Amino acid sequence: QITTVSGNEFLLQSDIDFLILDWFHAIKNAIDRLPKEQRITSRNLEFKLRRSSSIELLNNLDTESKEPKPEHRKSLIFRLNYSASDTNDRNRVKSRLKKFISRRPSLKTLQEKGLIKDQIFGSHLHLVCEHEKSTVPQFVKLCINAVERRGLDVDGIYRVSGNLATIQKLRFVVNQEEKLNLDDSQWEDIHVVTGALKMFFRELPEPLFPYCFFELFVEAIKIQDNVARIKSIRNLVKKLPRPNYDTMKILFEHLQKIAAKESVNLMSTQSLGIVFGPTLLRPEKETGNMAVHMLYQNQIVELMLSEYSKIFGSEED
Repeated sequence: QITTVSGNEFLLQSDIDFLILDWFHAIKNAIDRLPKEQRITSRNLEFKLRRSSSIELLNNLDTESKEPKPEHRKSLIFRLNYSASDTNDRNRVKSRLKKFISRRPSLKTLQEKGLIKDQIFGSHLHLVCEHEKSTVPQFVKLCINAVERRGLDVDGIYRVSGNLATIQKLRFVVNQEEKLNLDDSQWEDIHVVTGALKMFFRELPEPLFPYCFFELFVEAIKIQDNVARIKSIRNLVKKLPRPNYDTMKILFEHLQKIAAKESVNLMSTQSLGIVFGPTLLRPEKETGNMAVHMLYQNQIVELMLSEYSKIFGSEED
């Protein structure tokens, strides 16, 4: 989000990291080329996102109001246009707002009363499954079925991004527990469906491959002997919690069908590994080995697709 000195606001969105980085550098370079007297001060130019509670925003109003501001600047929250003689009224209003906000019921209380429902996106996998009394989220099943009905032959399926605004709209519908029909015309772009499915897995607080398994999978993929490598990964997969295992099995079975149509959709197991590797498994804390980790992430997904029957099949297989 960018706010100019004239008060204009611009929101640039993308789910592609390197594209966002390109935007950032382009904007920064443009600012650097401005004459010094026109540049925004470092205090007004912030590139990191910060979440503030309503109370914090009200408290910040006190300190910010003491600093000189351009007359044309618009507040992101609200403006109280009082004269100096109305200071007491302004303080009274702010005091009442603080009391009102501090008395708000907690999220847990609202959920218990049924006023706020548990969301699908951003919730732990096991909680979604418990809520639905299943081991695979219904939304995952709906997306997979939709893609297999009308997306297997689509060029770049899962690689091509859908419209982010429409994906966010779909996300909202799912979180509101509204009846979802992915065959509705508003979801006719299959890339919106695949984008929403990737977003669901990306927003899991703990990825499909739990954090405690990450290093174990990395060590397994490093094994040189192919038979031993497959056996090691198979054993790790079998140890996963039931919702993770069942969801993983149905997802990889689906992705295997995508790879089988590689001649048409141009999505090989390697391509799918690049798309889903960082989405499905990642370390709990990023280190300086990010590039190395990404390579292993892709390789793990690629191997599990190539050797699906050996990894997810029965012992007899």
